[in-house]
Amino acid sequence: FNDYLALQKGDVIEKIHASYLEAGADVIETCTFRANRLTMAEYGLESKVGEINRAAAGLARRAAEARSTPTRRRFVAGSIGPSGRLPSSSDPELSKTSFAELADVFAEQAEALIEGDCDLLLIETSQDLLEVKAAIMGVQDAFAKTGRKVPLQVQVTLDTNGRMLLGTDISAVLTTLERMSVDVIGINCSTGPDHMRAPLAYLGEHSSLPLSCLPNAGLPENVDGRAIYPLRPDQFAREMADYVERFGLNAVGGCCGTTPEHIRALVERLGARKPRTRTLRPQALVSSGISTAALVQSPPPMLIGERLNAQGSKKMKEMLLSGDYDGIAALGREQIEGGAHTLDICVAMTERRDEANLMGRVVKKLSQTVGAPLVIDTTEAEVLEVALEASPGRVIVNAVNMENGRQRLDAMLPLVRDYGAATMALTIDEQGMARTAERKLEIARKIYDIATREYALAPDALIFDALT
Repeated sequence: FNDYLALQKGDVIEKIHASYLEAGADVIETCTFRANRLTMAEYGLESKVGEINRAAAGLARRAAEARSTPTRRRFVAGSIGPSGRLPSSSDPELSKTSFAELADVFAEQAEALIEGDCDLLLIETSQDLLEVKAAIMGVQDAFAKTGRKVPLQVQVTLDTNGRMLLGTDISAVLTTLERMSVDVIGINCSTGPDHMRAPLAYLGEHSSLPLSCLPNAGLPENVDGRAIYPLRPDQFAREMADYVERFGLNAVGGCCGTTPEHIRALVERLGARKPRTRTLRPQALVSSGISTAALVQSPPPMLIGERLNAQGSKKMKEMLLSGDYDGIAALGREQIEGGAHTLDICVAMTERRDEANLMGRVVKKLSQTVGAPLVIDTTEAEVLEVALEASPGRVIVNAVNMENGRQRLDAMLPLVRDYGAATMALTIDEQGMARTAERKLEIARKIYDIATREYALAPDALIFDALT
C-alpha cells in the first residue's frame, strides 16, 4: 500500500518529491491518493488515516520549503483520490456506502491534509460524479472544522470516448461542479493528452473557472505484465504546451507514467508562457449523471415532464404504492422520448408518510436509468436533501416562495447553494399569490436579492414562475 510509505519510508517519498521539484515543478502532490478510511480498511490501517495524511503532507512540505526561494515559492497539493465506491452505480456492493458516509470519509482525510499544511486540496481521478459531490461536501466540512480554507481543485477521469466510468460527459461534469465550491476544474489520468482534446476544448469554451490537465504519458500498454506508458517527454511536453495556448489551461502537469524528465521537458517548453485569455460562452444548464439540458431551449420552450408527479398522476401513485420502480423508470424514459427535457419528481402521498425514503429511491433509480436532469418537487427541506444526496447532477428544485415570509427560503436556499442546484421561485408572499405585474416583480426582486446577496447563488440558479 503506497500511501503507508509516508510512515515507513518517508525518506524515499521525500526524494521522489525532490526529483520533481528539481525538474522544475511548482506543485507536488502528497502521497495520499488512497489514504482514506474505506481503502485503508482493506489493509487494517483505517485507524491511521490522520497519521498517514499528516505525515505525507509534512514530507511534501519539507521538500517544497527546501527548494523555495524568495522569488519562487513551491506548493503542496493534498491528493484525495476515489474511495473505491461508486454511489451512482446499480451494483449494491459498490453503492452500499451512503452519501453522508462518503462525505465523512473525505472530511476526515481533508482535515488531516489541512492540518499537515497543504496549500491546496486536489480531488482527483474521480470516476463517479456523485462521489465527487460527496468529496466536495466533505472538504467543505473540513474547512469549517479546521477554520482554514484553501483552494480546491477537482479533476475527473474520462475514457477514450470522453466519458466518466458511469457515462457522464464533460458538459454534465462542468454544469454540476461549476456551481459547487470549486476553484479549479480539470481532467487527469486515464489517457494521454491526445484523447483529452475534445473535452478540454469544451471546458476552454464554457468554463468560468481556471482549468487543469494532468494526463498520463499515453495510454498504458501491457508489456510482460507491466504497465508501460509510451509517450516520450518531448512528445508529452509538445502536446501540453499546445493545449495551454489552444484551450487556455491554467495548470498542467503529469499523472501515471510521467517521470521527472516529462516535467522537465514541459517546464522548458512552456517557459514563461501564459495561458491565452478565454472568451466564454456562458450557458444556463442543468444536468443529470449523464448529460445536460439548457434552460433556454432553441426552439423554446424547455419542457418538464409531469407524469412522475404523484399529486397529479394516478399511474405514478399506483407504481409508488406497489414499489414498481422499474415501471417508474420506464415512464420517465417514455416522457424523454416524447420530447421532455427534464422530469418533475413528486412522491408526496396521503397514503404514505415516508416521502424522504420514497424520494431517495426514485431519484437513485432514475439517475441510473434516465439521462435527463431531474426537477425535485417537494415542500420539505429534509426530503430535498435526500434527493440532492441521490442525484449526481445539477437538479432544479420545485420550488421556493415567500408564502410564510422567509421560512421556506431560509430552509431551502442553503441546500440549493451547497449542492449547486437551481430552483424555481414563485411570486407568492404572505399576502398570497401576486395578481398584478408590479406585485409579481416586487416579490421576484425580494427573492432575487436574498438568494444572490445572502446565499451567494448565481443568477442562473433562479427560474421565476410568475404564476399567470
